[in-house]
Amino acid sequence: MPIEIKFNAQGQSLGLRLSRSFAPTLKEDPTEAEVISHKLLIRAGFIRKLSAGIYSLLPFGLRSLRKLERIIRQEMDRAGALELLLPTVQPGELWKESGRWKYYGKELLRFHDRHNRDYIIGPTHEEVITDLARREIHSWRDLPMNLYQIQTKFRDEIRPRFGLMRGREFIMKDAYSFDADEAGAEQSYRAMYEAYNLIFQNCGLKFAVVEADSGAIGGSSSHEFMVLAKTGEDNLIFCDCGFAANQEKAELKDYATLAPEEMNQALEKIYTPNCHHVPELAALLDIPTGRIIKTLAFNAAGNPLLTLIPGDRKINLTKLKNACNGAEPRLLTPEETEKITGAPLGFIGPIKTKLRVLADLGVKRLDGGVIGAGEADWHYRHARPDRDFKVNQWLDLAIAENGDPCPRCGQPLSTQRGIEVGHIFKLGAKYSHALGALYSRADGLEAPLIMGCYGIGLGRTLAAAVEQNHDHNGIIWPLPLAPYEAAVLPLQVQNKNMTSAAETLFQELLNARVETVLDDRDERPGLKFKDADLIGYPFRITISEKSLALGQVELKRRNTQEITMLPLTSAAAVITQLRNETGITA
Repeated sequence: MPIEIKFNAQGQSLGLRLSRSFAPTLKEDPTEAEVISHKLLIRAGFIRKLSAGIYSLLPFGLRSLRKLERIIRQEMDRAGALELLLPTVQPGELWKESGRWKYYGKELLRFHDRHNRDYIIGPTHEEVITDLARREIHSWRDLPMNLYQIQTKFRDEIRPRFGLMRGREFIMKDAYSFDADEAGAEQSYRAMYEAYNLIFQNCGLKFAVVEADSGAIGGSSSHEFMVLAKTGEDNLIFCDCGFAANQEKAELKDYATLAPEEMNQALEKIYTPNCHHVPELAALLDIPTGRIIKTLAFNAAGNPLLTLIPGDRKINLTKLKNACNGAEPRLLTPEETEKITGAPLGFIGPIKTKLRVLADLGVKRLDGGVIGAGEADWHYRHARPDRDFKVNQWLDLAIAENGDPCPRCGQPLSTQRGIEVGHIFKLGAKYSHALGALYSRADGLEAPLIMGCYGIGLGRTLAAAVEQNHDHNGIIWPLPLAPYEAAVLPLQVQNKNMTSAAETLFQELLNARVETVLDDRDERPGLKFKDADLIGYPFRITISEKSLALGQVELKRRNTQEITMLPLTSAAAVITQLRNETGITA
């Protein structure tokens, strides 16, 4: 039966016959896939691997991506941002101007053109957009300005993994705001903050906004938008007062430590054979691990240093990196540690060291404990800062944990897992200073443009949606991101009455602008059911011989597993109403 072709807001056909589709599903999990989104997106026929961290989007995957793009464009345009498209290939000279040519490291894919000039495949576009701004934005009258794109990026990750979650090639929405001053930049930042909230709400996702570290992008402050999922790769810290932060960013002002040691206890050297690790040492001395001052040796930008932290805490590498002016700290190997400090791992300490010493504030509150003596098999007891060893800088270096006091109100913090899908930054004048992006103020003087940067990983968002919404049978797509909203399953395609009823319902759903798949394949009912659950259509409408005899169809809602019998004549109207309740229409 010929079907009238209709199109959705993305210009895609509303309907599809599965007999003419390209949606190759798999029964088994792919061996290389580790996380559930990677497994299900491959099994459901959304993606296929081309190379490490590089994936092809198949038709169903592309449909979901286009829906996400529509949601993003709608809110970005509503917030006053203007879409453009910047080149993927970028001249190395721009990155040398900004200072990131050396800083970015091996993640930057570099190559030469035929004239032996340096180029890169863009991992991000701060340099390119700032170059455009310095050429085209000249006066305060041109401001504010917010420009965005949806573009392919490439970062040569050392360990690409988890499918679309951490690939080398990926699609990103990035926006850049330009303002005359900090007050204007704050308004632009808040506008993007609100737009991002609407974007992820309209995607039908459960998410949180947390304070975050600015990382390689730079800038004064930033927020991450995290899809909440038990399988998330990030630990998030929350408080009932409204404080929320990524664990790598969360401040710790006064976390619980043991009571300070008694005053006037003399430094005592003690024999601790083979105690290379905190638990071993605590067991030998019959003391809590929190009474041990753990010493770790790092190298940052070629400079070795020691860090001190209570033995029951973990060091926060992001905080340490910020303390080292952005230089990536690398934990020394056991061989390097012994060569530089003169002691094997587990026995190094700050007493008489010539290295720079950074210490967590918890060590200060502990005010005395067991510490490495700087020689094999020996430690010191009752070692006190200032009296027995020097600390060059006291810092918040510990990772925030469940139950620690909130830095805002002091109440206990709680933790939850999340997946970063969006990140917004206050860049300030970092790039405009470096690249000379200046404008003329109203008083005629020149000043640097004040910038903001706002990114969303589209592939990561789709993967995060699957991590948050799935069961043992497959994907449970939020309706706004589902490749198709409904699937009509006639169980016996040789039955002309059943096929005719299915075709009629298919056309009625398309007329109501419900994106629908007709599973007209000559396959077993069990396979059709499995594929429908695997792919994750929000609504599954089954027409069987028994239901047809009663003039009914079976409606199954994927998210609740609820099954309802509907009259065939009103099924399209009921499904249309259920779809429209989400507020998202095709």
